[in-house]
Amino acid sequence: MKREQKNTESLEEMMYRELFRVTDKCHSSMDTNLVLGEIIETLKRVFNENDYYLLLANDEEVDEELPVKSLEFDSAHDRAIAAYVHSTIEIETMDYPSIYAPLQGKQGVYGVLQVTSQLHSIFEDIEIDFIRLLANTAGNAIENAKLYQQSQKLIENLRLIDEIVQALNSISTYKEAIRYLHRQITQIFQSSEIGYVILKDTGPIVLQESSTFFKRKAGKRIVHFIYEQIGNDEESLFMGKTENLPIMPEKSVGSLMAAYFHSQSWKGFVILIGEAPYMFTFDMFRLFQTLVQRSSLSVINMFLREQLEKMVITDQLTQLFSRGYLDERIKASMQHDREGTFILIDLDDFKQVNDTYGHQTGDKVLIQVAELIQSSLRASDTAARWGGEELAVYLPGISLENGLIVAERLRKCISEKTNPRVTISCGIACWGKAQAGNVSDLFSRADTALYEAKNSGKNQIKISP
Repeated sequence: MKREQKNTESLEEMMYRELFRVTDKCHSSMDTNLVLGEIIETLKRVFNENDYYLLLANDEEVDEELPVKSLEFDSAHDRAIAAYVHSTIEIETMDYPSIYAPLQGKQGVYGVLQVTSQLHSIFEDIEIDFIRLLANTAGNAIENAKLYQQSQKLIENLRLIDEIVQALNSISTYKEAIRYLHRQITQIFQSSEIGYVILKDTGPIVLQESSTFFKRKAGKRIVHFIYEQIGNDEESLFMGKTENLPIMPEKSVGSLMAAYFHSQSWKGFVILIGEAPYMFTFDMFRLFQTLVQRSSLSVINMFLREQLEKMVITDQLTQLFSRGYLDERIKASMQHDREGTFILIDLDDFKQVNDTYGHQTGDKVLIQVAELIQSSLRASDTAARWGGEELAVYLPGISLENGLIVAERLRKCISEKTNPRVTISCGIACWGKAQAGNVSDLFSRADTALYEAKNSGKNQIKISP
């Protein structure tokens, strides 16, 4: 009797000594694998005749040598599930008894510790209490390690986002910013398709910078599906697996994320598609949300700034450049080019169009003429609204002879394609390095030539002497 009491006291002392040791070791480590390994080693030292398993609730990256099993939520593991769900010690009294102890921290349960005896005798209270304390130690240590890892990952993600936003702020144009953001998102998330969607009162609009997939029928169906899901909730959408997606796209869509963003003037969402199921994790989704929300402000401000700059130099009716902008372009050309041709255009009898059809139709005719001119020019050419029904075109690096060809093409095109039909008269002037002159002189000579064309019967072209 005394010997049994002595053995019992010795076992109890060893248990508390091991518990103190493992607690000290686990709480000094932020490595989940080390924590789990210490728990198993402690069990081996105390209960070397038993079997031990770690039933983990999620996909942990653990050492393959550890006795780890996935916690299956089915009736065959009801005791383990009860321990996990209710945070209680569960005992299974079979031929070989088992104890299921929750790996519990302050914020949740991270799995279950299973200890199975190879003897037919049941566990004593002191053994059950030791396993409970050991499991709690493991749960708290795992939680601390997870929180540390999450904080490190959060710091890393915030640093990454700050770097991207700083890079965006150093970029000068909206298109360059979108291209940079596109590259960064593809590199971080390994997505196969990216869609940029703006929400208007009429519905979603896919921006041209999106992947071509979203401009096809299947991609548009996904955009409308996300639009309907988000609705008025203005929340992001995450689908790790899209097997229940109520559409059948033309290509594999295994995972899907849509991050909502908004500003005072814009709202919309960015879509990422992964070809494989579960390609995107929830942590990736949270990073994606933060990245979109932070970067969207920079991109939107850049777009609005460009739009404002464009408004300053653009005629709002015809969308041609302003006279002041044309003046600056010609001055710059005279500094760098060898020659250039200026065409001054006047719509013949435009007052009669307004009197006959009304000013609204007159505006539409002006827009038609402006669009026809734009479609006939090079990217380096400049078309502007000169004033009223007068328009102007500047052709840098173009000789008078070639400028006359362009003017004739415009005269013929406008006469044939406007409705109601209008004609134009043109005055042409050129400059070259061999002849003196300035911008004002160029304008004056073209204006004189235009006056001659109007007085010679209209619908024709005159060249300044």
